[in-house]
Amino acid sequence: SNVSIQVSQCGVWNAQKKFHIGTSARCISSHGVEGNREKHLFSKRPDKKGLTNATSGLPFESEPESYNPKNSWKAMQTSLDVFYRFSRPHTVVGTALSIISVSLLAVEKLSDISPLFFTGLLEAIVAALFMNIYIVGLNQLFDIEIDKVNKPYLPLASGEYSVATGIIIVTSFAIMSFLLGWVTGSWPLFWALFISFVLGTAYSINLPLLRWKRFAFLAALCILVVRAVIVQLAFFMHMQTFVYRRPAVLTRPLIFATAFMSFFSVVIALFKDIPDIDGDKIFGIQSFTVRLGQKRVFWTCIYLLEMAYGVALLVGAASSCLWSKLITVIGHIILGSILWYRAKSTDLKSKDAITSFYMFIWKLFYAEYLLIPLVR
Repeated sequence: SNVSIQVSQCGVWNAQKKFHIGTSARCISSHGVEGNREKHLFSKRPDKKGLTNATSGLPFESEPESYNPKNSWKAMQTSLDVFYRFSRPHTVVGTALSIISVSLLAVEKLSDISPLFFTGLLEAIVAALFMNIYIVGLNQLFDIEIDKVNKPYLPLASGEYSVATGIIIVTSFAIMSFLLGWVTGSWPLFWALFISFVLGTAYSINLPLLRWKRFAFLAALCILVVRAVIVQLAFFMHMQTFVYRRPAVLTRPLIFATAFMSFFSVVIALFKDIPDIDGDKIFGIQSFTVRLGQKRVFWTCIYLLEMAYGVALLVGAASSCLWSKLITVIGHIILGSILWYRAKSTDLKSKDAITSFYMFIWKLFYAEYLLIPLVR
């Protein structure tokens, strides 16, 4: 304290002037401060702001950090990764593949694959993906506490996104989806977006008579209507009536696609709750898994899919087109065999194994949409 008072009297510590070691040292020396105390006083002290700068002859004000492109790129990568997880990429891929596949069912001849086709396809995909992000984002907004148990890696559950950020994102994407659907002028596309919006909102939002995900039957019905009916019929009619200006028809491949994806949508609706049983039990979500148990629901899903593959074999075998018959029959035999083998080797006591199998179900979903345009 004595030293500090005497130093201040010499005018060394002046907030309006730069601090110079030489002047300070002479001042302290004139008051009889020993060399070792001087060394201790002016040594670098990382926990005291300004003393490190003082020893190097720099002013107390900190230097501004220089721009580093690597830091900016890393920040951008982090932001993209967070949004990637928020958008639930497996649903985005499924939506895009399903629209492409169903749109190809409207192609009757090679000349139909024209710039007009790609324009109509792009309009449908972009509008549908915007609505997809709205639906999965809204579900996360109302499932934050559940996701902290079931899916802690999601941005809202982990705290990487605030609730306000989530609201801004889902609202923006819903508006952009409807605007694009309206500007396009395609009524099949607009109604597909509108029905998806209504069912997706009813599924997640926590209001009286809504939040249908609490009820197993209504939850499965929402997913079935959107994935099996709306996607198949509405996007086919978008290409058939709006893009190609042809009369609305229900073709054999379209009927097959709708029926097969009805099975698949029910399986996805049932299976998605198997890994989430812990959080659903805590928060009172009466899914089929909570009510019937993981093992029973798991094998119900497997049997439903194997039945669907069996029907697909019959449809493929009845085709009058040889190449279509060979591809659809062989393709569904392979997929059905892989499904059975994978199911038999899955450890139902491991959440990681069940989650991995659920993502495998989505891969089968993608593969089926690669086969559907070949059904003739």
